[in-house]
Amino acid sequence: MSLEAEISKSIELLKKGKVILYPTDTIWGIGCDATNSRAVQKVFKIKGRNETKSMIILLDSVDKIERYVKKVPPIAFDLMKNSVSPLTIVYPNAINLAKNLIAPDGSIAIRIVKGRFSGALIKMFDKPLVSTSANVSGQPSPAFFDQIPEEIIKSVDYTVESFRNRIRTVKPSTIIKLEENGKFTIIRA
Repeated sequence: MSLEAEISKSIELLKKGKVILYPTDTIWGIGCDATNSRAVQKVFKIKGRNETKSMIILLDSVDKIERYVKKVPPIAFDLMKNSVSPLTIVYPNAINLAKNLIAPDGSIAIRIVKGRFSGALIKMFDKPLVSTSANVSGQPSPAFFDQIPEEIIKSVDYTVESFRNRIRTVKPSTIIKLEENGKFTIIRA
């Protein structure tokens, strides 16, 4: 199946509240429409993850962050511009997302992706995607497709066919938590 056909099929399923297994710019992820509470609930169930432990969302453009965060601290743009590796920023005051996706403190973690599949998918879907590693909560994150547990593959509605043979070692994104005043804390380097 062509990349364009994979993207179209994924979008069709995401619009119906389905959960997909897809390649991101870092690792394979379990994802859904980040504005759909039912779909988010399915992802928590598949992962066996505590619902108070938030997941990240992926966007394809810095310009879209303001759709999902009440006020973006200006330093966020400098951090993203100067980051040499994938960067996830935890922002205060999340908006316009599924309520069960937003952390108890009102924050949301966002990463801008440029992956050939994930970046194009999000751009065409024009909504954020949930992204969480393709593993059961507490287990190691799979570095490539062949390490994804069978129970995860069987529990999603669709598994993208493209990039399954890609073997690359990309470390998980750096995570920085931002405060409204611009102060930040590095959570994972």
